[in-house]
Amino acid sequence: MHGYQQFARRIGLIGITNLLIGLSGLILLPILTKTLPIEEYGTYVQITVTIGLVPGVVMLGLSYTMVRFLAATKSREEIQEGYYSIVGITILTAGLASATLFILAEPLGTALFDGRTAVTRILALAVFLECMNLLQFNYFRTFQQIKKYSSLLFFKTCLQLIMVGGLVLAGYGIFGAVMGLLITDLTLFLIMGALIISEIGFAVPKFIHIREYLSFGFPTVPGNLSSWVVNSSDRYVIALFLGTAYVGYYAPGYTLGNIIGMFVAPFSFILPAVLSKYYDENNLQEVQNILQYSLKYFLMLAVPSFVGLSILSKPLLAILSTPEIAANSYLITPFIALSALFFGVYAIIFQILILEKNTRITAMVWIIAAVINFGLNLVVIPYLGILGAAITTLISFIFALGFIAYYLMDKSKTPLLYNIVSRAIFPIILASISMIPVLVAFNPVGILSILITVALCAAIYFVLIYALKGVTKEEIYFFKNFV
Repeated sequence: MHGYQQFARRIGLIGITNLLIGLSGLILLPILTKTLPIEEYGTYVQITVTIGLVPGVVMLGLSYTMVRFLAATKSREEIQEGYYSIVGITILTAGLASATLFILAEPLGTALFDGRTAVTRILALAVFLECMNLLQFNYFRTFQQIKKYSSLLFFKTCLQLIMVGGLVLAGYGIFGAVMGLLITDLTLFLIMGALIISEIGFAVPKFIHIREYLSFGFPTVPGNLSSWVVNSSDRYVIALFLGTAYVGYYAPGYTLGNIIGMFVAPFSFILPAVLSKYYDENNLQEVQNILQYSLKYFLMLAVPSFVGLSILSKPLLAILSTPEIAANSYLITPFIALSALFFGVYAIIFQILILEKNTRITAMVWIIAAVINFGLNLVVIPYLGILGAAITTLISFIFALGFIAYYLMDKSKTPLLYNIVSRAIFPIILASISMIPVLVAFNPVGILSILITVALCAAIYFVLIYALKGVTKEEIYFFKNFV
């Protein structure tokens, strides 16, 4: 039980951190949408999408490698060798990518960022720092230093909110917004670097295990790139066919629907290190138990959230952005929320393949999903506009989850899938559906009425979950003591 309590505390801490991050994103959204012209807001979205693309490609999957190979390492010398070997390769690849972006700033700015060359050069510097920061964050993740990780992530979120929001409100526009991102990344880079060096010191790596690291990490690159295509390339296609203003209309609805992603974030963060430890110790029963609990509690939060966000998307977007954006964006939210729900399930069961070091199958899945997504976007967006982009995103995630679930069940590796479907999903869906009449009847518009309605629906949901035995008395007692 102590092991589960420790796991639950870590999940809870990361979950609270991600909740605060999600709320900060909602705070920044009205600042950007109500202050910047819609074209500049669309460019800002393009910048953040590009920052999300580059690390997944140029880091060669080494952030995953660190978690998988160093989580059980105890020797200071082995940690130094493994960590600084990965750092050395990342400096090389990220540096080349950043230099390329800087040199090609003018043509790239013209093609992708509404002709803003100076903004593109700032982006080039931010990309390098983002890669290094991702690696440093993964150091704390690898060694399960959850308090440090959460504190640093929360600090980054607050600093980014202050810098980006402050510079935009001060009248510096899109240039100020991107400078805010750069200042935040530089500050975090210096702080985390100092913390890591104070713990393990510094050593010149000999790159002893680099071939093994790359053989594990490199196959994830096509998957990372393809995952980015599924998640983010639609902004580029929208800009190509419809212009950056429509990227600005699309992004708020996407952001609201993708809030469900914050529920799976703590599991995605914690599970690789925790499961790797038990798997390497051949404690397969513990691996299965943790996966079952993770999937159950994710669904318990994600399914009712999908229902609520889908029905309340228009009034929420009217509060968070402008009436014009809300009218154009509210239909995006249900499709993206359902996509995020499917991705959350995928992210949990996919841990089995990580444990078995079978990263090639995930790469294949996302390559196919990316081809489906990108191809459909090129065909659908000119006719259905931004709604078409949301629909193709959902289709891609349905394919990815369906393929992985079929593969695992076909290999007889996941009795947990059957257990969850048979024991938990029925009460979760039934309790979630029961909220719909309340949401429709109240039809809340303002902030206060939305909060009251959500609180009432949450109470109805959890009462029904308990009545339908979706949660046992033992689990309630456990969470009471946990809190």
